Amino acid sequence: MKISQQEVEHVAHLARLHLSREELQTMTGQLDTILSYVAKLDELDTRDVEPTTHALSVTNAFREDAVKPSLTQREALANAPQHNEESFMVPRVL
Repeated sequence: MKISQQEVEHVAHLARLHLSREELQTMTGQLDTILSYVAKLDELDTRDVEPTTHALSVTNAFREDAVKPSLTQREALANAPQHNEESFMVPRVL
């Protein structure tokens, strides 16, 4: 076994999870299976494999920045439920 029931109990306690005895046994078995699979992946020779961030090649389709006319302050505030001629007014959040 890669993980003990005591370790699962400890992690559950840290995560504020209250597991019954049955859930604890099930979780221990499931986590052991996951850790065994990850350990199996360690057997692969990945020396010549370049690290990647995505499984597929991804390129961003950014456009060039262009200065365009924007709303005036008055136009931006025109449909605001409440404003003070300078900015939007929203309820205080405490």
